Amino acid sequence: MSSQTATDPAVSPESENPKGARSRGVEPYRLRLRQRELLKLYAWYRVIIALILLGLFASGISSNSVGTLHPALYLDTAFTYAVLNIAWLLYLYPSSFQTTPLRIGSLLGCDILAFLLLIQASGGLNSGVGYLMLTTCAVGSLILDRRMGAFLAAIASIAVIAQQLFGLLTGQADTQDIVSAGSLGILMFTCVSVLQYLSAHIHIANQKVEQERRHTAHLQRLTQQIVAQMRTGVLVVDGEDRPALVNRAAQQLLGIQRIKDGKLSADFRQTLDDLRRGETRNRIIQGAGHSELRASITTLPHDARGSSLIFLEDNRKLAQQAQQLKLASLGRLTGSIAHEVRNPLSAISHAAELLAESSSLTAENRELTEIIGRHSQRVNQIIENVMQLSRRQPPMTQLFDLCQWVGDFLRDYRMEMPRDIEIRCSYPVMPVYARFDPNQMAQILTNLCNNAVRHSQAATGEPTAELVISYLPQRQCARLDVLDDGHGVADENTDKIFEPFFTTESAGAGLGLYIARELCESNRANLYYCRGRDRRSCFRVEFANADQIF
Repeated sequence: MSSQTATDPAVSPESENPKGARSRGVEPYRLRLRQRELLKLYAWYRVIIALILLGLFASGISSNSVGTLHPALYLDTAFTYAVLNIAWLLYLYPSSFQTTPLRIGSLLGCDILAFLLLIQASGGLNSGVGYLMLTTCAVGSLILDRRMGAFLAAIASIAVIAQQLFGLLTGQADTQDIVSAGSLGILMFTCVSVLQYLSAHIHIANQKVEQERRHTAHLQRLTQQIVAQMRTGVLVVDGEDRPALVNRAAQQLLGIQRIKDGKLSADFRQTLDDLRRGETRNRIIQGAGHSELRASITTLPHDARGSSLIFLEDNRKLAQQAQQLKLASLGRLTGSIAHEVRNPLSAISHAAELLAESSSLTAENRELTEIIGRHSQRVNQIIENVMQLSRRQPPMTQLFDLCQWVGDFLRDYRMEMPRDIEIRCSYPVMPVYARFDPNQMAQILTNLCNNAVRHSQAATGEPTAELVISYLPQRQCARLDVLDDGHGVADENTDKIFEPFFTTESAGAGLGLYIARELCESNRANLYYCRGRDRRSCFRVEFANADQIF
């Protein structure tokens, strides 16, 4: 957002061509817009007045008042004044009436001299020409500074009085003309003083208005920056559901398909209608991808267009708060488990090991001891997983190039796994940035890769997996797909696989995917199951916008 600011001072040290101005002995000068408009109006006024004075004499309409004493002097002065005024207008017009104080002073001095000659040619102040100097002094007080305006009025008053004194000495004037000259001088000084007083107060008022305008523009820019950087989506729509304001978070949360070409999609307009009527349960709406958004809508008061303000918040933030409460309860539970379960479990496992070492144990009983040991290890693994979940620290998120980080992860992962495991990785040439906790993300990806390798080997006999990194421009976020060649998840189990202790295998504890999703939510990422483009089984991680710090 940009705003135009008016030039405050009448005299600016940074005017055009200051070096050339100083070399001629003229200070840099820059007229304000209203002063240029006044000078333009006065230039046209001078041309019109000159033509009127010349026309009055040439037509003989005012033959008894103008040019009565020296007709030739009046005609020459009026004609010369008209030509000079037209020339001044043509000279100032191309430069938008931007000029210097010296030229303005010369312009006004020319007017005073011309009016003095016309007064002399008309036989004194009775012709009424002298009152035209009131306009000249008034314009000088508004365009020039206070001292120059007062000086111009003083010069005009002294010149008029001196002219009448000269006429009195030569017998062309009487004492009444001296009084009229003094009255005209007082009137010019009064006019200049009043206009300068009013102009000063108007200038102060304009400065205050300008300061308020700048302050308001600053607050508006600041508000726009705050709204643009908010993690909460802000959307303003008019009565016809046309978006008037959409911040970046709202575009990311809703996706490009919901807001396209300055219009809302039909399904989202229906969602807004449901929100207005209060028909949406818990105010939860579907966002971009598989995300869930908590929406609230408010009608803006005193708005003729019936605009509405919608706030959109990622439901994962609320899930984080619920997770903190859940972890606090889980921590107390695991403390009890550690004392109440692990000690008896260790005794059972140790007794099974001692029993298995007996030489008189039959094969059937030895198999039973192996069952006891195997299930004891499974229960112990469940306890370890639950305790690990409860002991987890808040994420220490950092900004990473996801492509480079995954490459480093795979190098370490291959060193710890059998050599026959093959994990392919594809990613774009440009960096894809994401913000996450590297330790927690390593735990998530290890779990997902282990699952992918295990299911691929069970279905094809080859322990393979594939990682695909991509960037979603419509949501401005990174995405990581973990693909396998297994049979996939049955449709009836799609919503259950992330529940704790749910498993379709006899050896699993059912906490791996649950922990992975919990860790994703703590990093403001979204983990869900889907099918890839080639219908391969896929676990997808969609990260939050990398510019958001959480």
